[in-house]
Amino acid sequence: MFETGEYIVYGKTGICQVMGVTTMDMEGIPKDRLYYILRPDGATEGTIFTPVDNDKMVMRKLLTREEAEELIDEIPEIEVLGIENEKLREETYKECIRGCQCRELLRMIKTIRYRKRDRLARGKKATATDEKYLKTAEDNLYAELSILLDVPRNRMEDYIRDRIKEREK
Repeated sequence: MFETGEYIVYGKTGICQVMGVTTMDMEGIPKDRLYYILRPDGATEGTIFTPVDNDKMVMRKLLTREEAEELIDEIPEIEVLGIENEKLREETYKECIRGCQCRELLRMIKTIRYRKRDRLARGKKATATDEKYLKTAEDNLYAELSILLDVPRNRMEDYIRDRIKEREK
C-alpha cells in the first residue's frame, strides 16, 4: 500500500498525491473495501477515489532520484520503438501511455522525434497523431522527473539535453 503524503503515478491522470485511505459508504459497494484518496499533482481541489486493489489502472511509486538520473544518462542507448506496421503506430503509442513506464515513454519520445526529423528532411510535416502523443508522453515523463529532480517542468527538456551533453564530454 502507498502511504499518505506519497506521490504516485496513477494511469493517464499522471502524478497524484495520496491524501489518505478510506472506505465508501455507498449502496452496492462493500463496506470493508479500501480506497485511496488521490489528489492530482498541481490541483488544489478535486479528488479521485480508487480501490486500493485496483488492477485496471496502473498505480506505481515514482522512480527514485537515482533511478531518474540513471534513466536520463541511458537515453543515448535507449532504442526507438520498432513499429513496422504504420496502421499499428497509434495503438503502440497508446500502449506506451497506458503503461506509465518512464523508459517506454522515453522510447516513444525518441521514436517520434526521429520520425519528425526524418519527415521534415523529406519535406513533409509531422503528423497530428505524432504531435499529440509526443506532447502526452513528454507531459507525463517530465511531470515525474520534475518532482524527482526538483527541476521545473518547463525546464526539463533543457535539463535532460544539458545532462546528456555533459556526460558525452
